[in-house]
Amino acid sequence: MYGKAPMKLFSCRASRELAEKIAEKLGIELGKSSVTRFSDGEFQPCFDESVRGDMVFIVQSTNPPAENMLELLLMIDAAKRASAYKVIAVIPYYGYARQDRKDRPRVSIGSKLTADLLSAAGVDRIITMDLHADQIQGFFNVPVDHLYSSALFAPYIEKLKLDNLTVSAPDMGGSKRANAYSRHLQSEMVLCYKLRKKPNIIEEMSIIGEVEGRNVVIVDDMVDTAGTLVLAADMMKERGATSIRAFATHPILSGNSVERINNSAIEELVVTDSVPLTIHSDKIKVLSIADIFARTIKAVNENESISTHFVF
Repeated sequence: MYGKAPMKLFSCRASRELAEKIAEKLGIELGKSSVTRFSDGEFQPCFDESVRGDMVFIVQSTNPPAENMLELLLMIDAAKRASAYKVIAVIPYYGYARQDRKDRPRVSIGSKLTADLLSAAGVDRIITMDLHADQIQGFFNVPVDHLYSSALFAPYIEKLKLDNLTVSAPDMGGSKRANAYSRHLQSEMVLCYKLRKKPNIIEEMSIIGEVEGRNVVIVDDMVDTAGTLVLAADMMKERGATSIRAFATHPILSGNSVERINNSAIEELVVTDSVPLTIHSDKIKVLSIADIFARTIKAVNENESISTHFVF
């Protein structure tokens, strides 16, 4: 037990493996919970132990299906109704984050709606990692602890000891992230500019900067279809890049993304376990974020600063 209120850590079904790792790092047992499912598919989560007066941390990434988000909402509601002192949602991957604005008429802003749903359920705090857009933190009316995978990726890149290192972003939206890595690693930087016809379909891409003879590291917050990532890597290889590695926090990897990666110029794709990896490849390496989240959870429970956990 840490701090004034007893701390308890629970998991929803989509993030069970990661939650068990976090509990192990904290030196505590994962809390007991269960889910009752009705014949029509409706389900009801339940805490199988008392949480009255406790600091309750619930681990769940909200990647598809939408049931993952609903299960987290129901667990938060159950904890509040069971008189938990505070309920903190630990969301390693915050789904619907790509819907952070109206990019065309008559569409929803999904990341704002899900933020409102979490608030309505009664969440007191959010702990998440590498949001698709930093400003999503402003969609919440509760504190948001926004962690960064650079605490894992930067040391890994440094250990590679790559000569002529160049950091790249797969699109203009990732330029801020790439610039932060470039400054920390004291390397060159190139950018990719893409035009989309519609979601997941790229019409045109161009590379801004020189990659010939360079060892390129592409950094991004997530990899879904891997279309952008693979197109960027293959274009860089054609332009004379010596090697290409990619680092993406959230391995959504939908459709035939793994096949694309296996057949691409990417030598290695490094991801985290924010989302369970269901398809494996010799090119994909997984680094665990359990220690980062365990230290953050402990700091939050003890009212300590978490800024020391950031690399940049």
